[in-house]
Amino acid sequence: MYTAAGRLDTNATLKQYSPLVKRLAHQMIAKLPANVEIDDLIQVGLIGLTDAMTRFDSAQGVQFETFATQRIRGAMLDELRGSDWMSRGNRKQQREIETAVHKLQQTLGRAPSEGEIARQMGLSLTDYQELLGKVRGTQLVYLEDMSGDDGDADFLDRHVADENENPLARLQDQRMRLALIDAIKTLPEREQFVMSMYYEQDMNLKEIAAVLGVTESRVCQLHSQSIARLRAKLRDH
Repeated sequence: MYTAAGRLDTNATLKQYSPLVKRLAHQMIAKLPANVEIDDLIQVGLIGLTDAMTRFDSAQGVQFETFATQRIRGAMLDELRGSDWMSRGNRKQQREIETAVHKLQQTLGRAPSEGEIARQMGLSLTDYQELLGKVRGTQLVYLEDMSGDDGDADFLDRHVADENENPLARLQDQRMRLALIDAIKTLPEREQFVMSMYYEQDMNLKEIAAVLGVTESRVCQLHSQSIARLRAKLRDH
C-alpha cells in the first residue's frame, strides 16, 4: 500500500478502502431520510478517504483504517449538516403526527387508522393525507436526536466515531434493531408492504405504486405515516 518513497499509494489505497466507504455509507443512510441518495454519501466519503490519505501520519501510532474511518464519517456528517432535507416547519408537523399516533396507540392498544389520527389532530382526512405528503422525506432518527442533553454540538461526531469500539453502543443498537423489527410487525398490512418493498427490496415509489395499484403520492403518504408510527412506537427504546 506504500510506494518506494514510503508514502501511501493513492490508487492502491483507494481500491482497498473503497468498500469501507460503501459500508459506512450504508450504515449511515439507514438513519437518514428516504430521499438521501446513497451514491451522494459514497462520493462524499471518497473525498473523506482522499483527505485521510493526505493527512495520515503513521508516526502518530494510529492505524490507517481507524484514521480513515473517522475522516470518512466526518466528511459525510459535514455534508449532512450542510443540507436540510426537511424544513423546521415540516419537522414540527411530523412530530405533531407522531404525538397524535403515540397518544392513540396508548389509548386504543393498537395501530390507529388514518381517520382516527386525523380526528386526533383536528383535521379532515383529506387535509391529514395532504400533510403526510408534505412531510415526505422523514426519517426514523433525526440528526438532532443524536445530540447531547446539554446541546453538545460535537456529540454526534464522537458518537459515530466511537460506536464500533463501544460494547454498550453495540448492545443498544441490537436492541433498537429488534425493537424496530417488532414495531414494523405492528404496522397495518399495506404499510408493512411499503416498508418491505422500499427498504428490503430497494424498490422506488413508482414501482411500489404499480404493485399496490395506487399513485406515487399515496405511497409517499403511506411511507410518511409508517415512519410516524415507528417513531412513536420506538420512543421508549
